[in-house]
Amino acid sequence: MLQPTADLPAFRALADHYAQAKEWRMRDLFARDPRRFDTFSIEAAGLLLDYSKNRIDGTTMGLLAQLLREAGVEQRRDAMFAGERINNTEQRAVLHTALRAPRGGGPVVDGQDVGAEVHAVLERVCDFAARVRSGNWVGRTGMPVTDVVNIGIGGSDLGPEMVCKALRTHAAPHLNMHFVANVDGHDLDAALTRLDPDRTLFVIASKTFTTRETMMNAQSARAWFLRHGTEADLPRHFVAVSTNADAVRAFGIDLQNMFPFWDWVGGRYSVWSAIGLPVALAVGPEGFRDFLAGAHAMDTHFRTAPLERNMPAILAALGIWYRNFFGCASVSIAPYHQDLGQFAAYLQQLEMESNGKRVRADGSPVGIATCPVVWGDVGTNGQHAYFQLLHQGTDMVPVDFIAALRPLHDLPGHHEALLANCFAQAEAFMLGKDAGEVREEMRAQMLPEDRIDALLPHRTFPGNRPSNMILMNVLGPSSLGALIALYEHKVFVQGVVWGINSFDQWGVELGKVLAKTLEAELTGTPSPEAHDASTNALIARAKAALKR
Repeated sequence: MLQPTADLPAFRALADHYAQAKEWRMRDLFARDPRRFDTFSIEAAGLLLDYSKNRIDGTTMGLLAQLLREAGVEQRRDAMFAGERINNTEQRAVLHTALRAPRGGGPVVDGQDVGAEVHAVLERVCDFAARVRSGNWVGRTGMPVTDVVNIGIGGSDLGPEMVCKALRTHAAPHLNMHFVANVDGHDLDAALTRLDPDRTLFVIASKTFTTRETMMNAQSARAWFLRHGTEADLPRHFVAVSTNADAVRAFGIDLQNMFPFWDWVGGRYSVWSAIGLPVALAVGPEGFRDFLAGAHAMDTHFRTAPLERNMPAILAALGIWYRNFFGCASVSIAPYHQDLGQFAAYLQQLEMESNGKRVRADGSPVGIATCPVVWGDVGTNGQHAYFQLLHQGTDMVPVDFIAALRPLHDLPGHHEALLANCFAQAEAFMLGKDAGEVREEMRAQMLPEDRIDALLPHRTFPGNRPSNMILMNVLGPSSLGALIALYEHKVFVQGVVWGINSFDQWGVELGKVLAKTLEAELTGTPSPEAHDASTNALIARAKAALKR
């Protein structure tokens, strides 16, 4: 049995320390230490993490590093990079880091040269992407591809879509990227209505080629295409990212255009693999390799830096501090870059599917809170929506601000305004505005005292709300790769401390199993004895509506 996290000496010491720290005001911490930014900031792999606006001091960070050591983070980290089967419930290695390691840098697992296999597939992905981008790959009528439709779900959709949109300014202008995931036909219909079948390439991304949502969409796309072409034309317009050669061949895809990956690649960690084919198509082979290199730079930092100066470890430790001691049930992601509009959604899967667990790796109850709810949107949009809750709501919600120092456009004044808002919000969360400041401000506006008294509680901000600031010079393939890898390793560290397996997702399966039964009843004979009264009533109403 794993030792419960709450029984570790450092955890108990942190509980005692929290009794003091919960009363601290960050205003006072900054006033006492003018070099606080220098102490609580770190640079790695092209990123800067400023974590000075947190309710911490040197003792806090020392105890958190001690907790990580007592939980075995360093040993588990080394085991992951070595290819040991740390995914114990599925008996698999966890080697997404090998997908971005340079040639010759991957481990040998069960006699398998992982690095050699990874680079063989990478070469095929890059070669295919180059052919499509250059126009050498043509459709059934000899015309080059102008539209690429990725059909997947979960990690086979969220990662490629987020990265392609984030790297929009680096992408080929003559290729339009589309992503379809939802089994809701409105998703696929919206894409197909804009496409020319003779210029469209479909990427079907499913490891087993049996994923229900993906294959339903794939079959519907195939049927749509065959209204214009023939089965002999399918190999020019459909490729697969899969390991099921028989199913891929039966679909009509040439196996030369099937790009494999491995069972040690979890879906939410798979954008670095052949699942990233849409990324290579969008930004080109060189851009895709830069993306991998940025992630590898963060891997190297995570693997070699001491915990006290290790960016992913620090980010993870701060999250544990707020989740397990302050009781923060959610964290907000605020990228001040429109092209990172789907980054929060990407992190929702990465974090909540990985660490949203109630039992430890040995099957025992965790006993303490695990993954918080992850949510957010781009700034400055969020400021005009949910930032009200962050500033004056009843719950403390830590915020991760993310920004690029330089823009990728030439519109004057916009980026300065964007960064000003980003930095101002972080400062406002920390400082707040007390009653005295509010009163002086309203007196300067010549408001009468009775009006001031009435407005005072509404215009007071408690402040003392924590945030991290993550900066990059510019949003590009390398910096985005490093950013994603930073959060991947943060998730790993937190999973180790909580004692859970971050690399399985059994909770995803239950609803999918039940859905198969219900789908048969919606199209056939109901089985009311199999369900509760509510579900039976919903089935009956849906069947009646579908008949009409």
